[in-house]
Amino acid sequence: MNNKLYIKRANRIRKKLKKLNTERFRLTIFRSSKNISAQIIDNKNNQTLVSASSSGKKEKGKKKADKSLDVAQILLKKALEKKITNVYFDRGGYKYHGRIKSFAEAIRKGGLRF
Repeated sequence: MNNKLYIKRANRIRKKLKKLNTERFRLTIFRSSKNISAQIIDNKNNQTLVSASSSGKKEKGKKKADKSLDVAQILLKKALEKKITNVYFDRGGYKYHGRIKSFAEAIRKGGLRF
């Protein structure tokens, strides 16, 4: 993926979402070739409230889709402890497909609304 095009697409998506969702926190996701990470960010104060990642764990033989489900469960648990229930999903420049889609569906099933 061309880095300039990815940044341009991600900024375009993020700009539209920030206009529409001023009262909710932003759930942003980053996907690399091996790992996945997610954060819940407060845009008003520019602070990360909750984060989770699969990069610190050394689990050989685990599929990438399973890693995304594990990260979703960790993030969901931390978010519910801080009583965060409403977020909006910032998928960045990624298509809503594969690991991103399974992550989002796991978050929805867990109780976060977006």
